[in-house]
Amino acid sequence: MPKPKITSLDVAAKAGVSQSAVSRVFSGASASKSTVKKVREAADQLGYRPNVLARSLITGQSKIIGLVVAYLDNQFYPDALERLSNALQEKGYHILIFMASGQSTDVERVVGELLDYQVDGIITASVGMSDELTKRCEAAGIPVVLFNRGQDDPRLSQVTSDNRAGARKIADFLIAAGHERIAHISGWSGSSTGRERQAGFIDALAAHEMEPVAIADGKFKRDVAAEAALDMVMTAKPDAIFVGNDHMAFAVIDALRHTAGLTVPNDISIIGYDDVPMAAWPSYDLTTMRQPSGQMVEATVDTLLAQIADRSVAPQKTAIDGPLIVRGSSRKPKDM
Repeated sequence: MPKPKITSLDVAAKAGVSQSAVSRVFSGASASKSTVKKVREAADQLGYRPNVLARSLITGQSKIIGLVVAYLDNQFYPDALERLSNALQEKGYHILIFMASGQSTDVERVVGELLDYQVDGIITASVGMSDELTKRCEAAGIPVVLFNRGQDDPRLSQVTSDNRAGARKIADFLIAAGHERIAHISGWSGSSTGRERQAGFIDALAAHEMEPVAIADGKFKRDVAAEAALDMVMTAKPDAIFVGNDHMAFAVIDALRHTAGLTVPNDISIIGYDDVPMAAWPSYDLTTMRQPSGQMVEATVDTLLAQIADRSVAPQKTAIDGPLIVRGSSRKPKDM
């Protein structure tokens, strides 16, 4: 015969307190230290766990945040997801992670499932939201924050690095280092991130009466970026390449060294964007724009929780500037 399910009444009887006291302890409401100690000891001895789903029906909050991410190949995202999870747990929330391919139909399926789970809010990491999905979330009263992706929709909050400003810093740095034939391998042109970094880079070069000798869409994929770099050095012959993120930049450095037989930075300078931990490895020693992931996560959590607490809070669009981290993959200006 299966053992009978332990209830809060059993815990209350063993602890010598009321059932309401047990509810207060497990809901985080006010309770004396002695009551908390007695209740938790009794619960541990009996093997009792509170029914979170049942409590959510009473409070109207599941204390779950849905996170939709397109891919984890880019080393920036595992670190950011860990930071997001830790920050939300400190606020009493948990993350329910769903993977989506980035295709609109797949994103719709995933977000639809999250709505079924009655999540309190949704964070999308490098995933766009269709108009129909945005309407569904708005009708359900579930706020959405786009992380590291922008979208021209006043109903959605977004938190990004200042992509245009970061790309301008990279262009200014390369020019100050004496580079005259500068190329760019962008992120996916279908993403706001890829477009903004490319636009900022081109604008900064234009301010110096220069333009890229070559531009290619790396699609945020290692193999595509590597092939584009090899084609560039055979045709446009750049003396520097700004690569739209570190994930692609590592592949570019490997291809130039091991296939084209070039040295970095003596033959060609390479600069990335993100400053993932691997960028500091001696094998790459990558000069790169740092995305301030800690600040981005903090702003994302604060924005989302503010909208959960008060549905009248207007969506926010936040762009956070970061520093250029100079390492050995690029030639340096003489005054550095």
